[in-house]
Amino acid sequence: MNNPPLHIVLIEPEIPPNTGNIARLCAATGIALHLVEPLGFSLDDRHLKRAGLDYWPAVNLNVWPCFEELCRAHPGARFWFASKKAERCYTKADFAIGDFLVFGKETLGLPDELLAAHSERTLRIPIPTGKVRSLNLSTAVGIVSYEALRQIGLLH
Repeated sequence: MNNPPLHIVLIEPEIPPNTGNIARLCAATGIALHLVEPLGFSLDDRHLKRAGLDYWPAVNLNVWPCFEELCRAHPGARFWFASKKAERCYTKADFAIGDFLVFGKETLGLPDELLAAHSERTLRIPIPTGKVRSLNLSTAVGIVSYEALRQIGLLH
C-alpha cells in the first residue's frame, strides 16, 4: 500500500512474538510498520514469523537504523508517542491520516529525552486498577491503532 492510513513505529523492539502480532495487525489494517534498530531479534526469528503467521507478505515493513533517519525520510510527518508517563489519554488525541504512532521497547518504553522533546504529542493508555505497571506492547499498539482508525473513519 503506497499511502498507508497510519504508521506504527517500534523503537528497538525486543520480543519477537510482540512484533509478529503487531505485523499481523498491520496486515489486517493496511497500517505501515516501521522497526527502528537495534532489534532484539532477527527478522528471520521463528517466533516472529509464527506470530505473524503467513501474513508477512501483506505487511508494509520498513527497517530504520535510527529514529532520526525515519524522521528525515518523512519531513512534516506528525508523530504521537505512547508512554505510561504521558498525561494525555490516547482518546483525547486528534489523529489524522498519515500519522505515526510511536512505541518504545518492552522493557524501558520510550527514552525520557524523546518524550520531553515531544511532550505535546505524548499519549497514555489508562490502567484503571493500577495493579499492573503497563500493558503488553502488542496490546497497547492495538488499542491506540484502532482508536486512530476509528477517528479517521476507516472502521465500518
